[in-house]
Amino acid sequence: MHTSIATVSLSGSLTEKLAAAARAGFGGVEIFENDLLASPLTPEEIRARCADLGLSIDLYQPLRDMEAVQGDVFAANLRRARHKFALMQRLGADMVLVCSSVSPDAVDDDSLAARQLSQLADAAQEFGVRVAYEALAWGRHVSTYDHAWRIVEAVGHPALGVCLDSFHILSRGSDPSGIEDIPGEKIFFLQLADAPLLAMDVLQWSRHYRCFPGQGGFDLAGLLRHVLAAGYRGPLSLEVFNDVFRQADAGATAVDAHRSLLLLREAAGAGALPPAVVPTGVAFAELLTPDAEPVTALLAALGFTRAARHRGKPVDLWQRGEARILVNTAATARRDGTRLAAIGLESPDPAAAARRAEALLAPVLPRRRGPEDAPLDAVAAPDGTELFFCATATATATATATATATTSGTPTAAVADPELPNWRTDFTDLPVTPVPSVTRIDHLALTQPWHHFDAATLFHRSVLGLTAQESVDLADPYGLLRSRAVAAADGSVRIALSVGAAPSDDTVHAQHIALATDDVVAASRRFRDAGGRLLPVPANYYDDLAARYEFADGELDTYRGLGILYDRDAHGAFRHCYTETVGRVFFELVQRDPGYQGYGAANAPVRLAAQQAGRR
Repeated sequence: MHTSIATVSLSGSLTEKLAAAARAGFGGVEIFENDLLASPLTPEEIRARCADLGLSIDLYQPLRDMEAVQGDVFAANLRRARHKFALMQRLGADMVLVCSSVSPDAVDDDSLAARQLSQLADAAQEFGVRVAYEALAWGRHVSTYDHAWRIVEAVGHPALGVCLDSFHILSRGSDPSGIEDIPGEKIFFLQLADAPLLAMDVLQWSRHYRCFPGQGGFDLAGLLRHVLAAGYRGPLSLEVFNDVFRQADAGATAVDAHRSLLLLREAAGAGALPPAVVPTGVAFAELLTPDAEPVTALLAALGFTRAARHRGKPVDLWQRGEARILVNTAATARRDGTRLAAIGLESPDPAAAARRAEALLAPVLPRRRGPEDAPLDAVAAPDGTELFFCATATATATATATATATTSGTPTAAVADPELPNWRTDFTDLPVTPVPSVTRIDHLALTQPWHHFDAATLFHRSVLGLTAQESVDLADPYGLLRSRAVAAADGSVRIALSVGAAPSDDTVHAQHIALATDDVVAASRRFRDAGGRLLPVPANYYDDLAARYEFADGELDTYRGLGILYDRDAHGAFRHCYTETVGRVFFELVQRDPGYQGYGAANAPVRLAAQQAGRR
């Protein structure tokens, strides 16, 4: 189906918005009047620019406060409308959006509204324009789509139909099933927007918190199914008012927007995409650093050993159990400090995972590789983190590798499906002695650029097939930190996405790698005895912990002495502690009861405050 986006959804000048929409793959745009008024281009030049970019102009909007008013007011409105219709002819747009009136001059008289909309449609028809009448959720007298349709039906004019807007319908809790009672040819236009479920004034909710489909809490797929069942075959268009999107890069926002429509079409059964290939584990996490010594010292204290070295690149593999960390000292690291640059995701079908990503506008990244390097595909997440699709190791190979490591002292990587490229063959093994306790990477926490939080959630859900948990707000000493986890159903892959309240927070909040252990007390003691420094936790925290939970004799004192934090839910307990930060990265040791699915969010304010104190 034809896809479109309102220019109000993107940042920048009209020229920049049009270029971003075209690059992202949209077929058309809605021209928002303010964007046209602020543009130095004439309507004819805008029309030509859209044609050059392959964009149709699907809607001009909005005409406000037109109907159900006194005769002299309507005469002035009709004069204004004729000027806009003439402008639309120059622009090459043949449909105009008319919003239900919010004017105090409007009266509650459907018959008057119908007569005046009929006259408006007559005037529009003279210019080859059709009128799409939309019920605003805060309209003075017409605020629901079915009310708008009753008026349009009563008029019965070929140039008058309805515009359905998902926000105005779903924010009021209206039942969208009634859309199927509207003839498809009378649904002139469909505007789509999602939104978080908030209890607030609907106008402010609409103007500041709309988001793209899949980023909020509305059932847009259900609504779209009703619209299609009614026979609508027009554009799927996004009209999103969002303070963050209006300040973010238009190109990235447009890609995120188009991705959301592709995913919505898939969810509604209106478009096919390559099926999602959910990752089955974390093959590795790659740290890019200008100085390996602080990183490797921290890894050594955690019990990692340098297990292998890349044959042609300055990359070492550090391993403990099934937790694998790549330390990359390439020249590109010198600009950024230590950061988490890439994640290897085990995949049962890497090629299919890459096809899914590319269909959702995440192209496979070009890579320089040697003639013997494994041909691994990688895509970039919205924050720039590279995600590699790695062949999943078989259970038999894993068992064999474990047995070999135990008997020979040399960890041999689990052998993946022999028909698939194996990233581990790029490395030459080194002799090491295995260290127990850490079993694997439990989760990764990635700080997002302040304008990419919703985009990151949508990306990981759609491209990787992960399930998103509810967003939570965490108290930081200098504001609030938003966090949302995405995970595989079995917990084999967990990624916590977070963002601060302001652009400056991007550099304040670090990334971290959480390592799963069967005994966090023993693991933290080994780390401390090896010279590692654990994040100090205030005594007040443990006083509060004693009030909230009962512990065995001496248990709380042990946690206090090591800086171990504790959380519990109905399914189990979570014990965890943190290392010092190197660059933008720190590690977390976690002991997770099998039923516990969280991340210790209740302890995040204490951890954030302790890290802030450490920086000071």
